[in-house]
Amino acid sequence: MRNFAVQEKCFSVKIKEVVSALERFAPLPLQEDYDNAGLQIGLTEAEVSGALLCLDVNEAIVEEAVEKGCNLIISHHPLIFRKLRRITDEDYVQRTVYRAIQQGIAIVAMHTNLDKAMGGVNYKIAEKMQLQEVRLIGHKQEAYPSIRDGLHEPLAVLGGEGVMGTLPEPMEAKCFINMLKEKFGVACVQANALLLRPVRTVAICGGAGAMLLDEAIAQGADAFVTGEMRYHEFFGHEQQLQIAVIGHYESEQYTNEIFKSILEELCPGIRCEKTNVNTNPIIYL
Repeated sequence: MRNFAVQEKCFSVKIKEVVSALERFAPLPLQEDYDNAGLQIGLTEAEVSGALLCLDVNEAIVEEAVEKGCNLIISHHPLIFRKLRRITDEDYVQRTVYRAIQQGIAIVAMHTNLDKAMGGVNYKIAEKMQLQEVRLIGHKQEAYPSIRDGLHEPLAVLGGEGVMGTLPEPMEAKCFINMLKEKFGVACVQANALLLRPVRTVAICGGAGAMLLDEAIAQGADAFVTGEMRYHEFFGHEQQLQIAVIGHYESEQYTNEIFKSILEELCPGIRCEKTNVNTNPIIYL
């Protein structure tokens, strides 16, 4: 977790101050062109009664926020990803937007900007694997948070598509796969043929991260861990590196911990509630 100076410790925080804190950690310019991170719904002058932290937003999440007295939802995946032409009861996105507005609940998403930020999603995955000497890999860029609310001019935040680190001790490929199953509560891991050499260096790209596979190979990784890959992308890498696909939800499930750390450091006094709703649409039978 990067260190930021807390401007002022107070127990009355507005939604706009929380949005500013999140964007200081993971500036919006870090996000991919296709993304829609940032404020999704809500009036930012309202004081925060509580923040519900989650991976996805749906109707059940909004109802949980209502039950817990939270007027702010902070999610990883944007609820509004594509343009809305209407707000009806046609699908879950429209129904969720309507219910959030009806209940006066603001929704903020930190998506690919949080994936890329130092200390963000990929660093959290590396932390769970106890990787050491973690560094950014892939395309790197710097972004400046917007200046608002009287904050001093912020320093640039460095971001990158993925990370790479080293296991404390080399592991046999089968043991490495079993470790992933344990750390991420995964019922099964999609993998290519087990690597015959020990796994020591690991490249990571949470969520749908297959675009970083070639970079992992170029960086000399023994293993590549991601949340999603397509069938044909597994071909041709036997004994080149160990591919381990653990599931999109499973790879990003600890994002709540990042949100909690940011708010505890930059917005002390806010009540943070991690969701109890499992929004993973995929089940293993």
